[in-house]
Amino acid sequence: MIEKLFRLKDNNTNVKTEVLAGITTFMTMAYILAVNPDLLSVSGMDKQAVLLATALSAAIGTFLMAFLANYPFALAPGMGLNAYFSYSVCIGLGVDWRVALFAVLVEGIIFIVMSLTNVREAIFNSIPLTLKHAVSAGIGLFIAFIGFQNAKIVVNDDSTLLTYQRFTDNFRSVGVGAILALIGVLVIGVLLVKKVKGGILLGIFITWILGIIAELTNIYIPNPEVGMYSVVPSSIISFDFSPLGKTAGQVFSIDFSQISKDILSFITVVFAFLFVDVFDTLGTLIGVSSKANMLDENGKLPRIKGALFADSLATCAGAVLGTSTTTTFVESASGVTEGGRTGLTALTTGFLFLISVIFAPLFLTIPSFATAPALIVVGFYMIGSVAKINFDDMAEAIPAFLTIATMPFAYSISEGIAIGVISYTVINLITGKAKEKKISVLMYILSILFICKYIFLK
Repeated sequence: MIEKLFRLKDNNTNVKTEVLAGITTFMTMAYILAVNPDLLSVSGMDKQAVLLATALSAAIGTFLMAFLANYPFALAPGMGLNAYFSYSVCIGLGVDWRVALFAVLVEGIIFIVMSLTNVREAIFNSIPLTLKHAVSAGIGLFIAFIGFQNAKIVVNDDSTLLTYQRFTDNFRSVGVGAILALIGVLVIGVLLVKKVKGGILLGIFITWILGIIAELTNIYIPNPEVGMYSVVPSSIISFDFSPLGKTAGQVFSIDFSQISKDILSFITVVFAFLFVDVFDTLGTLIGVSSKANMLDENGKLPRIKGALFADSLATCAGAVLGTSTTTTFVESASGVTEGGRTGLTALTTGFLFLISVIFAPLFLTIPSFATAPALIVVGFYMIGSVAKINFDDMAEAIPAFLTIATMPFAYSISEGIAIGVISYTVINLITGKAKEKKISVLMYILSILFICKYIFLK
């Protein structure tokens, strides 16, 4: 049954590897269960309801990916999009969160149409192979950067924007957490050198256990004011699902007069959600599939239509349940690194998200300094795609470099793709290499759209 559904032998994998990879992906994504409710509650949404909606939408989206595309990619409400939802749309524009959810639903419906008409697949296939490798490397730097930030190893600084953590500042909380994260990176590194299967997952658990020991011995002291919480579970399960009703289905109870009063602003919001989600999803699919050698000889991803369709349906489901745009997560790379190659990996991750509805108090106790080492190490794996870029050809190398550098510096996968596409098209067009490089019509269209975005959109 499992072999027939997921074709494990054809993908040179087995049940144990796939399940382990799925668990690893979940562990590196589980932070969304804590972060998303915090961000969306700012818009006026109920925090517990958002937590349940987050877990359920992630489970649904990841199940869809497993069965529609047979890929090891997991989905959840996207970071960046949730911040845009609360701070730019609801607070900045004064839009009610129900109307914002309706905008997400409209975006998802547009996605479905685009997926069925091959528009998103055409966009994916039009991106040159060099940029695909650059996207993979850029995502590696980006998620490693997220890992360093989550562990508070890298922190904000007024003079230099970013700096290293001064361990003497809040040592018993932030300092100890950062040190444990660094230990976690070393632990995972040793396990991987020793070729221990599931080394990344084991590293997460070992770091968490060290954190529990540190807290029980008063070496680590939780300090919520600086974002450092207790790592010792206070409870394990909860069966109270009633708060979900505060967000689920609310997208259909909106006052449409709010939209008709300022239809232009609503269209702008829908487009912004659409734009970021399209290119974050494409960037993730390109980067992770490139790392897993899933692209064919032409740099195309087989069964991409199923993957994009799953992403589209997940966005609609998330909006109905009560959360911002659900999208393919770059942390899927952690499971791919552990050997995940089929939908069984995604099925495992989705099941754990479903279970997390019940065990939310336990899962939310895993600290960011325990999952951060996994992100840092996965970033190391993905940067290896740089070796596939031809740095002797400046017309290829410069756009690739700009793509890689922009993602962590702009804190956005989609912005990295935008800069990469524009620079690749413009440089090759001006230098007369456009015909030689066989730049597609879609690349020109995308370049124009990206340029217009920077000129006309705030």
